[in-house]
Amino acid sequence: MKAFSNLLRRTPFYLTAKRLGHYPDYWYWNLRGKPERTPHLLKQRVVLEYARRYALRILIETGTYYGEMVAGMNHHFNRIDSIEQNPELAARAAKEFQRYRHIHIIQADSQRAIPELLASLTQPALFWLDAGYYGWSGLQGDRQRLGVELDAILRHAAAHKQASGHVILMDDANGLNGQNGAPTIADVTRSVESDFPGHKVEVAYNILRITPQTQRN
Repeated sequence: MKAFSNLLRRTPFYLTAKRLGHYPDYWYWNLRGKPERTPHLLKQRVVLEYARRYALRILIETGTYYGEMVAGMNHHFNRIDSIEQNPELAARAAKEFQRYRHIHIIQADSQRAIPELLASLTQPALFWLDAGYYGWSGLQGDRQRLGVELDAILRHAAAHKQASGHVILMDDANGLNGQNGAPTIADVTRSVESDFPGHKVEVAYNILRITPQTQRN
């Protein structure tokens, strides 16, 4: 069964089936009373909500995976940069989105890619960070990555007036549980609100949200 599943993942039909499956998954989640696990369709709606609320036209994502967020946000942003460390997944996504000039799939460690992308920004961006990408769930990976990226994004916002409206959304916030080297949500909140006053930290539907005090029109 595992061999068949791996084979199915390599077919061109897998991505379409996976994305279409988000709709029944969302309906089933509602029927079950909205448990802790957040369906991907809701994650897409949260990203769109904050993009519209803060008038953001640039999306930067860590953890492309199968390109589901990129596909969902394709027509809602002027520029999408998605970072994937896995060469095979990055190559697959790059091939899939190659016809879209505003979409860039970057095969790299996000600790290095995020600062480089920040240097290219002349306006605020929405950052979609995947906590699962940091390795906490599987007890592997670089557990310092999140702190490095948050610090880089927030320091860039503080140093560049035109970028002061960066918004950060982080998936799988329950990974911030203090276990296996991970910080807690309280740790992140204290750090952000202490070092970067004017930012608000909150969690809803297992998504951590770091936003500037003022919204843009």
